[in-house]
Amino acid sequence: MLPSILLAIPRNSITAVGLPLALGLLSGSHTRRVVQGKWYKGLRFPPARPPRWVFPVVWPALYISMGYVSHLAVQALDDAQLSSTKHSLNLALTIYYAQLALNCLWSPLFFGARKIGWALVDSVALAGTTFYLTSLLHALTNGRTTHLLLPYCAWLSFATYLNGGIWFLNHVKAK
Repeated sequence: MLPSILLAIPRNSITAVGLPLALGLLSGSHTRRVVQGKWYKGLRFPPARPPRWVFPVVWPALYISMGYVSHLAVQALDDAQLSSTKHSLNLALTIYYAQLALNCLWSPLFFGARKIGWALVDSVALAGTTFYLTSLLHALTNGRTTHLLLPYCAWLSFATYLNGGIWFLNHVKAK
């Protein structure tokens, strides 16, 4: 069972969306400085790397989507009649917060600590957790959350490819 504060936040759609936006902003606050620095500019990148302007456009949209998903999940929890459904929705919300924590950890690992390999481990865990969350919530919300989470799943798959490619192309250099 989640602490009541973690259920109260997504009950309001504004705080539900605001939490991942704020955490994402804090998590990535040093990214701009690092990508303009020598270390990042010296990395080798895999094919299909998007231009830098794509990231500050895509991430806020994904944070809004994931935040609204938490709102829909809490609404479903509040409306649930069966204890098994309530249990599954509590599990889904726990997984939601776990993926949010993994998401917030990635930028400090990659850009802050420059631990590309650990960032890759985080990215794989984040993608797996989010795919599971998407699957779990699909039935529990009658598919209302799926269309909001599928772009996030696709982006995480692509981001994991990029992280993996960067690690592979630079892992000797990163030691």
